[in-house]
Amino acid sequence: MPATFQRPSITLEAAQQVINGATRRAMELGVPMATAVVDPDGTLKSFIRMDGAALLAVGIAQRKAWTAISFSTPTHGLWEFIKNDPPLLHSLPQQENMVLFGGGYPIVLSGQMSGGIGVSGGHYSQDQQCAEAGLAALGAG
Repeated sequence: MPATFQRPSITLEAAQQVINGATRRAMELGVPMATAVVDPDGTLKSFIRMDGAALLAVGIAQRKAWTAISFSTPTHGLWEFIKNDPPLLHSLPQQENMVLFGGGYPIVLSGQMSGGIGVSGGHYSQDQQCAEAGLAALGAG
């Protein structure tokens, strides 16, 4: 049995494509956003803070991306998963870096999670739109 494994990771070029797609959508919406792309281990790969984006959005975008890769699921789906489960409802939101509202997605390339995107700066529904546009720019899910 092997003692190591290889894990796919988003490239810098691909991360920039994701950032550019999300930023284009934010500009269409007229909402300045912060967008973070992390690798599968949660390490920041690429980041942008648009002019006028709130300072608070910087950390939230990074935490959304981290949460998405931690659970391999979009952040907006986590609330549905925990809302009727008291042990999870009272523990997960208390965990450092957890975000339970929209704007974070895993980046799936060739069927494998290769990173995550987090967008913050507008209402979470706008953040989701921008993150989805970032994924679409790369042809990722």
